[in-house]
Amino acid sequence: MNRFFRAVLPLVILGACGYWAWWFIENRPQPETIEAPPVLMRVEATRFQPTSFPVHVRSQGTVQPRTRSALLPEVSARIIEVSPSFRPGGFFSAGDVLLKLDPVDYETAIVVAKAELAQAEVILVEEKAKADQARENWRALGKSGEPSPLALRLPQVAKAEADVASAKARIAKAERDLERTVIRAPYDGQVLEQSADLGQFVSQGTPLGTVFAVDYVEIRLPLPERDMRFLDLPEHFRDGDASGTSAPVKLHSRIGGKPATWEGAIVRVESAIDEATRQITAVAQINDPYGRKRNVGPPLKIGQFVEAEIQGSVLTDVFVIPRRAVRAGNEIILITAENKLRRVTVDPLYSDAQQIVIGTRPGKSPAPGEILCLTPIPFAAEGASVLPTIDGATESPEIASPRQDGASRPPAEKSDRTSS
Repeated sequence: MNRFFRAVLPLVILGACGYWAWWFIENRPQPETIEAPPVLMRVEATRFQPTSFPVHVRSQGTVQPRTRSALLPEVSARIIEVSPSFRPGGFFSAGDVLLKLDPVDYETAIVVAKAELAQAEVILVEEKAKADQARENWRALGKSGEPSPLALRLPQVAKAEADVASAKARIAKAERDLERTVIRAPYDGQVLEQSADLGQFVSQGTPLGTVFAVDYVEIRLPLPERDMRFLDLPEHFRDGDASGTSAPVKLHSRIGGKPATWEGAIVRVESAIDEATRQITAVAQINDPYGRKRNVGPPLKIGQFVEAEIQGSVLTDVFVIPRRAVRAGNEIILITAENKLRRVTVDPLYSDAQQIVIGTRPGKSPAPGEILCLTPIPFAAEGASVLPTIDGATESPEIASPRQDGASRPPAEKSDRTSS
């Protein structure tokens, strides 16, 4: 009997364990199933409202002087005096003495030329007296007819007169050369470069320095063809007539890490189109760029790079869209009345780095009052639901969620509440 129980008891225990395991599996509690409501993306949005937009065409260029001149001596001599203003950056006025050359040789040349003139005048007087005496002798001899020019010494008189004129010309040249030993400023300007200094011997044509006029400076501004329609640029014709206006322009740069601004105007358009870029070049002018003015930046430097902002026409009855709301291919995202996304492609009238401008043509542009999504959405699915905040007001519809007993509640009406 004991042997029988030892053989059967383990089987009974295993069977009981298996039964209880099966019973627990079959009668395990069922977990409660709850359907989570869909999660809506919150986005910023605004309503389209027609407005006006002043166009500012942007360009860039470098500052160039109105007139740049290389100072070259017309005589050869040693520099004996240099003006304190004749240094790079120095200012001068028209007629100021910039350099003086040694005048001794040219003063001597004047004295020699005057002596030659006196000698030539003496010879001329003698030749005229001889000519008069020759005519008297011809008459005293009782000869008839007119004597020959050679007999009257007319060639000698002409040579003496030519010698006198040549001596006077040499005096005039010597006096001009003496004046040229003093090099004066041709206009009000500033020294750009100095190439010669005190004690240096310079010959005719040796560069002394470079100066430029300071009455105004010019900046060449290339303009893209797409922006030309917004500008009324001045155009000059052969008969003297002109069209267009002097468009105001603001120039911006940074000097010493600080922003600076200057105001000028477009004064002309160059006659040629750049063959490399196919762009027209307008010329901006800034008057008195080195005069001290209130609320104006420091003096402009020749060769300084500046960014230009040219005032153009004013676009009316347009929509202005922030650049961040525009996707590739000029695509924008609209939000329908049901808070669903709708992708639309627009045709910009004007665009810059911050915004684009579109018209309000029916059928080709959004209608006034439609909602624009401002939040960049990398993957914007057509018809996706969102929770927009429109100009500060949040659209907050209640999302339909199933009851615990499986029945569904009808969706609540949308309500607008203004965020405080």
